[in-house]
Amino acid sequence: QVQLVESGGGLVQAGGSLRLSCADSRSTFSINVFGWYRQAPGKQRELVAQIDSGGRKDYADSVKGRFTISRDNAKSTVYLQLNSLKPEDTAVYFCNTPYNLMAWGQGTQVTVSS
Repeated sequence: QVQLVESGGGLVQAGGSLRLSCADSRSTFSINVFGWYRQAPGKQRELVAQIDSGGRKDYADSVKGRFTISRDNAKSTVYLQLNSLKPEDTAVYFCNTPYNLMAWGQGTQVTVSS
């Protein structure tokens, strides 16, 4: 069964950094647009960053300048570098392909303490 597997979350202090990874087992990895989403308690899941097959990147205003999305097609992995973390970034982070949504993985928890 094809799965998206997220990893790299953790507990950090405000101002800290984390690097999230998302592994995708599909053979079509290199042609897919990927997105990182997050869902905070009591809130809807939101798309925070997106990267297309050519490397073009888009970000939500709330993370622009602090988060960086990247991809490694050879490793079939998408990354999200989180810098200058704030308590409001606390959420479960997921990856998926926005234009061909798959079953959601378990995500990875990011907790930012003040």
